[in-house]
Amino acid sequence: MKVGVVGASGYSGEVLVKLLLSHPHVTLAAVTSRQHAGKAVSKLMPALRGTLADKLHFCDSAAPALAARADIDLWFLALPHGAAAEFARDLVAAGRKVIDLSADFRIADLATYENYYGHHHAPALLPVARFVLPELTDPKWKTEIRLAAAPGCYPTSALVPLVPLLRAGVVAREHIVVNSFSGVSGAGKKTEEHYLFVARAESAKAYGLVKHRHLAEIEEQLALVAGAPVVVQFNPHLAPMRRGIVTTITVPAAPGATIESLYATWHAAYAGRPFVTVLHAGETPDSAHVTGTNRVDLAAVHDPRTGNFVLTSALDNLVKGASGQAVQIMNLWSGFPETSGLG
Repeated sequence: MKVGVVGASGYSGEVLVKLLLSHPHVTLAAVTSRQHAGKAVSKLMPALRGTLADKLHFCDSAAPALAARADIDLWFLALPHGAAAEFARDLVAAGRKVIDLSADFRIADLATYENYYGHHHAPALLPVARFVLPELTDPKWKTEIRLAAAPGCYPTSALVPLVPLLRAGVVAREHIVVNSFSGVSGAGKKTEEHYLFVARAESAKAYGLVKHRHLAEIEEQLALVAGAPVVVQFNPHLAPMRRGIVTTITVPAAPGATIESLYATWHAAYAGRPFVTVLHAGETPDSAHVTGTNRVDLAAVHDPRTGNFVLTSALDNLVKGASGQAVQIMNLWSGFPETSGLG
């Protein structure tokens, strides 16, 4: 199967290109970048020197021209929100499958999207798109859509622990507090002073309080599970590391729920899922242990003094939080083994 990547020059795009070049069941046939059109991919991504990236060149990214590429079955959009929607419109209309790594189709409710992101450039596509978190989304998505929205990194780190517990009634849907720490690569390639090494080394700080954009995605997905609105206190932090997400969630235990019933719920939900690892109670996930993998590590403890469960998770924001999860979606959508190219 031939695939293409639109907007491959960012951090997530680079990881995506690397994963696709080594994938056993696909050929990366097109990589686009307006800024770098005509240049060899390996020139912009030196880590890929000596691979097929030496012969693969960036092409211009005019949406109509890409939509006319009948040889490419599936496109990944590694673009900022807004720009992704414009490409999705042409590609879906041409009958291509699309996996979007931006926020443009993660939120089903148009008013909510506009409240957090502003004007939507392809609202007509919202009904035909689907938020796909592979371990949690109903598998029927594979035959019902042509546009898949890959979840954000923060939401993945919160939803993977919370959704099975909320669905099973193990936790309450009120008073949920999510504290997350992200590596600097989560902000994308920026030259702002705020992200320079001298500003971030030996420094951690909260940001995006109290309306971080990913909050909309988290609350909408939890509300779908709970069947009622869910309000989350989401507190993101910037951590002095290149990549990774570490999340700690405080949530009241439902009446009668125990740490044993919580772990039983997780084990049932994620049995046979290769990219979720449930650690023993008392262990805490470490971002260093998931860097470079498509894995989420989970753990939990119960605090009898407060009656809360404290859930912890860790993932690589560029892999399971972005490009690896997009490849995982492609694998499931195309009938490949779920772990293909993700090892």
